Amino acid sequence: MKHLFILLFPFITHGSYASPNCEAYKLYGEMSKYEACKRAEESFKYYQFTREYQEILDDALEIDSTYAYAYQAKGYAYLKSGDFLTWEKLMGKAVELEPASYLGYRGWCRYQFFRDYKGAIEDIERLESLVNGDIGFGQNGDYHLKIALALCYKALGNKTKAIEIIESQLAKEDHFIGLYDYLHLGILYLETNQFEKAMEAFEFQEKENTLAENEFYWALTWKEKGDYEKYSQHLEKSLSLYEKGRHMFDPYTHQMDRIFLSDIEAERNND
Repeated sequence: MKHLFILLFPFITHGSYASPNCEAYKLYGEMSKYEACKRAEESFKYYQFTREYQEILDDALEIDSTYAYAYQAKGYAYLKSGDFLTWEKLMGKAVELEPASYLGYRGWCRYQFFRDYKGAIEDIERLESLVNGDIGFGQNGDYHLKIALALCYKALGNKTKAIEIIESQLAKEDHFIGLYDYLHLGILYLETNQFEKAMEAFEFQEKENTLAENEFYWALTWKEKGDYEKYSQHLEKSLSLYEKGRHMFDPYTHQMDRIFLSDIEAERNND
């Protein structure tokens, strides 16, 4: 049985973004990487913006310049501070050294932080070509990378392909249903005038994770169908859920299809 994917595993994607297991390098006789890994572990004691944190990772790269994790770890502070050019250079090096381990992370960040949809598509699709099996989730755990891929195609105007990708992913027996999967699918159906399918998706989303966004777009679907009584009911429910804090949320960015109180109020005033 499929279940709603709740944020129990915040760093699930292909590859791990915690420091690699240093003992594994030792086991396989990669002693320079083992030493680099052990040195990098000392960075955990420091905040990512401190000089000590960066210097320890620089030391690790002096020990082994091919230790990909250190490049990615150095990039955290640059990503969080908005220095995307430096982050891109560091992540480029990590991807160059270990593409299967870091393409998913870079692709997700391109989608989430930069709205670089073409770049995200390139990374995720390249990852698919390298990996046998599931490519995993984005960094925050809310989205499978295939759902993120679909949203990138939507952002570029290819809604048909976006629908195909999401439908295919949701049909997989081993897919954990994300927090917003059926919401995004329902909105895509609404935007392509597939109203009955949209309502089915919104109904499923309501059962899995009820949200102000779901009720809002459900209301718009009823409006398109000319049922203004149900339109008003869902719009009022959307307002109630929003006021209770039951809406999409990400601590760093605004997700695609998120609504705000002003959107609900504007729709009510236009009713």
